[in-house]
Amino acid sequence: MPEVLAYGRKHNKSLSQMTFQERGLMLKKLAFYLQKKRRDLYEVSYRTGATKRDSWFDIDGGIGNLFANASLRKLFPNSPFDVEGDPIDLSRGGRFMAHHILVPKEGVAVHINAFNFPVWGMLEKCAVNWMAGVPAVVLPAPQSAYLTEATVKHIIASGILPEGALQLISGTAKNILDSVQSQDIVTFTGSASTGKLLKNHPQLLEESVPFTMEADSLNASILGEDAKLGTPEFDLFIKEVRNEMTVKCGQKCTAIRRIIVPENLIDDVQKALSQALDKVTIGDPRLKEVRMGCLVDKQQLESVKSQVEKITKTAEMVYGDFESTKLINADFEKGAFIKPILLRENEPFKNEAAHTTEAFGIVSTLMPYKTIDEAVELSKKGKGSLVSSIFTNDDKIATAYTIQAASHHGRILAINRESAKQSTGHGSPLPNLVHGGPGRAGGGEEMGGKRGIKHFMQRCAIQGSPTTLTEITGIYQPKSAYKASKKHPFAYHWEDIQPGMSLETHKRTLTDSDIINFGNLTWDHFYAHTDITSLEGSIFEKRTAHGYFIISVFAGLFVYPNKGPVAANYGLDDIRFLRPLYHNDTIYVRLTCKQKVDREPKGKELPSGIIKWYVEVFDAMEDDPEDKLVAVATILTMVQKKQTTFPEISRNYLEEKLKLLKPDTKPKWGMMTAQHMIEHLEYGLKIAKGDIQDFEIATPEDHLDKVQETLYNYEKMPKNYKMPLMNEGKLEDLQHGDLTTAKEALLKAYDKFHLYFKENPDAITKNAVFGELNYFEWKLLNRKHFHHHFEQFGLV
Repeated sequence: MPEVLAYGRKHNKSLSQMTFQERGLMLKKLAFYLQKKRRDLYEVSYRTGATKRDSWFDIDGGIGNLFANASLRKLFPNSPFDVEGDPIDLSRGGRFMAHHILVPKEGVAVHINAFNFPVWGMLEKCAVNWMAGVPAVVLPAPQSAYLTEATVKHIIASGILPEGALQLISGTAKNILDSVQSQDIVTFTGSASTGKLLKNHPQLLEESVPFTMEADSLNASILGEDAKLGTPEFDLFIKEVRNEMTVKCGQKCTAIRRIIVPENLIDDVQKALSQALDKVTIGDPRLKEVRMGCLVDKQQLESVKSQVEKITKTAEMVYGDFESTKLINADFEKGAFIKPILLRENEPFKNEAAHTTEAFGIVSTLMPYKTIDEAVELSKKGKGSLVSSIFTNDDKIATAYTIQAASHHGRILAINRESAKQSTGHGSPLPNLVHGGPGRAGGGEEMGGKRGIKHFMQRCAIQGSPTTLTEITGIYQPKSAYKASKKHPFAYHWEDIQPGMSLETHKRTLTDSDIINFGNLTWDHFYAHTDITSLEGSIFEKRTAHGYFIISVFAGLFVYPNKGPVAANYGLDDIRFLRPLYHNDTIYVRLTCKQKVDREPKGKELPSGIIKWYVEVFDAMEDDPEDKLVAVATILTMVQKKQTTFPEISRNYLEEKLKLLKPDTKPKWGMMTAQHMIEHLEYGLKIAKGDIQDFEIATPEDHLDKVQETLYNYEKMPKNYKMPLMNEGKLEDLQHGDLTTAKEALLKAYDKFHLYFKENPDAITKNAVFGELNYFEWKLLNRKHFHHHFEQFGLV
């Protein structure tokens, strides 16, 4: 075990030095890979007693966690660390300040998982620690570790994760915590009793190792007093309780263990739920007609029997038993099969067993309440749970329960007829929500979106001058030293703009006519702008410029008029007007790069990133530094990234490369000769010009948009791609007598291509792969296509 943990720590940097964007894209790639392996995993999963629906929760749910956490990359900077919150001024002059950063811990995440979700249990945790930049060591419960192992084999075979990012220990390893260190993180999912033992491990205490515990809990679902028999909420309640009892054969840490209903409805609920459970078919989990399989093993079956026996010392078994039952294509004696068991505790305030004893299987206890306050108290008697739910169409009831009960539950779900169709259900933890709970549930929190990732990172408060903290965080801090821009910042590509890069604009005087005209244009006739006789008792002294006029003015002062890398205005993050501006006031603006935010291409857009600009508006006539600054804002622009992968295909460039190509030049891949390659490019230009259009588009119509979008990125074409119009497995017949003639023909085709679109700028011609393209898109394609074949023959 010490070597296992040391190996993970040794390879920690392979993850921690990746940026959040790189980690997120890695998770996304892994999720797509595992989606293709689901059939293999389903074949193994049924051996745990899981039906296809159960396996969907486990396998597809786990993969869904990868996708969800991959998407969180958009909330983080394109760096290995995160900057948290706002800067904090520690001095009156603003020259000494602080900020918080989060960096990946340098240890490993040790995950000790339960048997019930061998795939989801691993991936929902690993997705988070990988996003944080920390490797994982996974110890699944032995009963179903073979399914976890099957998943890990696929993950390792994919080659997507860096070395050391994932290690699996199958079997028992009681000494796994003996060598954890302060930079490690331990998470545990399982029984509360085992969790308490692990939580008090001497090494955890000695090294102050973070420990997160998610324990089985006695989750409660409440039926509102308004949800009487015949209402949609009553029917939804019965359906949800049955689902939570039967999914995974009740082996869910979030399953409904206590069914709390109004005392005047308890008989109706018992009858309706019994009828619903009658429809549950049990047997071979591979069969479509089977709704429920079996428990994970015979040992778990005996555990359930033992716990039910404790509860039934006071409660009554009103549905089900442990006797043999009718199964579909299965042997009751060989499998760990169990019928649904519904208990009824008529005195839940007097008897404690149903609130303290959990039968981890298809067992739930029905109990009555008189008022919503009693329902709250009963839910709290479980001493902390992962989730509770309430079914009501009365929002006052939902509010009363939620606010009063929230202290004892990690999540509360309020369901009514409006939300039911889109509800994810009582027992479904979601990656962007906290999963955990107080008290018996372990007192820990997992997942929770961005905040879950932070659990695997170290928060550090950094202090210094604004200039120093700007360099450390990569975010411009107010009163930091400016970096004078040699040219207008909007003339730079995204890569060349750096935090602190600054421009001071010329001045503009705000006239009385400006303010009146702006009011007439916008219909904003607020009295401070239009009626100077009504200023008495207000904060205004003269005719006041509109706030939105100030925004327009400062934009006009710093906007660069020429076409350049700035693609669009992306929005406004925040703005503050520190004091009013009046007619005849003169202002100027300082525009400073505050922060760079990476952005993935979307649709038919050239790759770009977001620049956050810090805008300071100054009163040019004011000498007092305290009053000179009159407004601040953060605006965003979309700025194109540099294209350095492909040279632009000009005629001079083309002639230069063709001189390098000889008849005997050999390709690095593929079967083309030099002349075949040149004639192939000529053929493509003739298609673009419209000379050749007698073919069908090979790409399915519903995929065309995605395929066309690839023209806009800066990624190279794949090698050995089979163009639909080319012969299969053999070279095309040559059209020209020699290579020199073919080169001349290519240059002529190049000239005709550009001339055609000059004379027909709105023309659209079709391509067999990319569909209908305009002139700009053909140039994008030609740039990639020419570079692809020039690289093939070593010309670039």
